[in-house]
Amino acid sequence: MKYSTLSMTLLFVLGLIFCGAPAYAQATRTWVSGVGDDANPCSRTAPCKTFAGAISKTAAAGEINCLDPGGFGALTITKAISIQCTGVIAGVLVAGTNGITVNAGATDVVLLSGLDFDGTGTGLSGVSILSAAEVTIENSTIRGFTVAGVNVAPSTGGIKVNVLGSLIADNAATGILFKPTGSGNTRGLVDNTKVLRNSGDGIMVNGTTTTASPKVLVRNSEAAHNTSNGFVAFSSGSTTQLMIESSSANNNTAGIAANGSGATVRFTRSNVTSNSTGVLQVSSGAVLSYSTNSVGGNDTDGTFGTTPQN
Repeated sequence: MKYSTLSMTLLFVLGLIFCGAPAYAQATRTWVSGVGDDANPCSRTAPCKTFAGAISKTAAAGEINCLDPGGFGALTITKAISIQCTGVIAGVLVAGTNGITVNAGATDVVLLSGLDFDGTGTGLSGVSILSAAEVTIENSTIRGFTVAGVNVAPSTGGIKVNVLGSLIADNAATGILFKPTGSGNTRGLVDNTKVLRNSGDGIMVNGTTTTASPKVLVRNSEAAHNTSNGFVAFSSGSTTQLMIESSSANNNTAGIAANGSGATVRFTRSNVTSNSTGVLQVSSGAVLSYSTNSVGGNDTDGTFGTTPQN
């Protein structure tokens, strides 16, 4: 039986009405645009409007790219994914919630690159990391949040977290907070990153709520003008270690601090100056200096132990 073009069109429309629109297959790479539409397939020529719209059409371990500047909304990530938007202004503007929440599988790897997070003074955390194998945040700016700019808080398992080449500033609490809970653990790397003018600590490694032993390396980075400590390890229980290399702490209340018997900070090739207290050891916390550091010009330089340079 032959059908006219009009008849075929009518059959197609009826199919949409009774069966629904066709589902788009998940793609390895998808695209978002400030003038996109989440009804689109998220291709380069028909991009989506938001990260949430794009991720549903992106295969696990796939990639979302930004075609042009835009505000692409909050997102919860539950699978391996890369969001790469370096070179455009890719905004995540939120109020009263997290910018991006990572709650992925234990083997999933997540990359967030070239993003601008703004919590407008009421957002919770710019990036809240609960579960994944590894999360990398690079070339991004995070500001205006009330819990932390980056909040690493696994309750089970272990997460590797890397913050690279980023600016974490003007948050109403800690800039970067590593605080696992339960049996959760974290290994962190902060490299070539500035944590500035946060109302709490610049970078804190907090082991008070985990049975594991978090460890973080900070290198080539700066903590300045934070209301509390520039760099701090805090734990009265589990072993919590912070290593600072080739970095600076200036114009904080305390430049480098260790609080609690489980907390140890080591620093090398670093400069600590213009703080109210340069180095602070509280409640049996230990700050250990290699011989390559400069501590001076603080209101009070403070006291610290030394450790051999191997």
